[in-house]
Amino acid sequence: MILLKQFSAFILIGVVLTGCTSGKDWRAASREPAGIAPDPSITSEAVLQVYGADAWGWRGRRGAPVMQIKQDVPDRYWFGERPKVIKEYRGEGVDALINAVEKAANSYPWKNRYTVFPGPNSNTFTAWIAKRVPELELELPLSAIGKSYVD
Repeated sequence: MILLKQFSAFILIGVVLTGCTSGKDWRAASREPAGIAPDPSITSEAVLQVYGADAWGWRGRRGAPVMQIKQDVPDRYWFGERPKVIKEYRGEGVDALINAVEKAANSYPWKNRYTVFPGPNSNTFTAWIAKRVPELELELPLSAIGKSYVD
């Protein structure tokens, strides 16, 4: 998904879990905020959250960049699927984790490639971060197809 940074101490990583079903129109699916992320205008402590959501269909890239690092809504629905917090860190020491995550994201080797199976895909990106920042203690679930693509 997307690595986001709001202010200097608020970073989130998205992970897409698989559980694909069909029959839904992704173009009409919700991308609204889920209300999980703390409001950076009133949250002074550093916060790092990892989200997961089921994917229910695959959309083509159609020339869009595969990896984007930008300021955006961090906890939006994943095309109709509500995200869940998989891991969360707050407060002292989190700034160092945020910096390590940002460094790992910038060194991601498959920035211009996306393949649903076996990868690289959004789960590959999150697995890359987890491997490069072991302090996150992040284990992706078995359903995260593409997580094993990382060497």
